[in-house]
Amino acid sequence: MMMNPDQCRMARAALKWSSQELGSAAGVGLNTVQRFERGSDSRHSSVVAIQRALEAAGIVFLADGETSLAGGPGVRLRP
Repeated sequence: MMMNPDQCRMARAALKWSSQELGSAAGVGLNTVQRFERGSDSRHSSVVAIQRALEAAGIVFLADGETSLAGGPGVRLRP
């Protein structure tokens, strides 16, 4: 499952990471993170790198219907 921009922002908030910290962890630039979170076109390889960095830090991405609350995709921290 590929994360969406809202999930990226939620994941950063859960980790208490800035956009810069996420970019550093993912090996991409700050502008790349910001563009993706705004919903602008982003390279697939950059989005994959961002998602992998968040997953390595303990984020689990949930697809629509995987959460206990209705309302779309979400994130949670791995126990």
